[in-house]
Amino acid sequence: MTDRQYHRPMTPGSLFFAALGGGADPALVSEAADRAAALLVRGARDSDDAAVAERLVHLADTEGIETIAEVWSGSPADSLAGCLWRLFLLRSWVYADPVGVAHEFEAGRRSAQVARVVAGVADPPGPEQLKTMIDEVLRGIAGSDFADVLLRAAAFARVVAAGRASLAGPTEAEVQRILVLSEQLEAAGHLELEHRLT
Repeated sequence: MTDRQYHRPMTPGSLFFAALGGGADPALVSEAADRAAALLVRGARDSDDAAVAERLVHLADTEGIETIAEVWSGSPADSLAGCLWRLFLLRSWVYADPVGVAHEFEAGRRSAQVARVVAGVADPPGPEQLKTMIDEVLRGIAGSDFADVLLRAAAFARVVAAGRASLAGPTEAEVQRILVLSEQLEAAGHLELEHRLT
């Protein structure tokens, strides 16, 4: 039997924890998301450059919706970051299924007349018209009042929710999801009108 020296067990010090890949600090990620959203919304409106609006519209195309989700999807609905996430999610959904969305919008516009008018979709609301409308809404982030952007998007989602509710295929949960999105965007639009959306 060989003699073994006794060694104290290693105690994890600060260097040990530094080596562990724990990811980014959630508070710092949240702060960065809020700052980026404020720059995009407030800074874009102060710019006279039409290219800024186009870059905003195509942000999800160039950066990927997953990248945007990583930054903003955890943000509350009543924050600029949460609003941007919901707007880009809405655009991605319209682009992913323009025919299905057009069908739901068409079904809902009879029972949601006021929302249909506020949404501002061309008549008849075909897939290409919906893509155009959602891009115009996002261009509004740079070119118009952000409250208008939110209220138009909310109205659009409300018409689609009404359409889903009237069709045989969608489940109650699917109707509820789009209705909640509409309500969140509308509430945020009213906060923006009161200068309380940050």
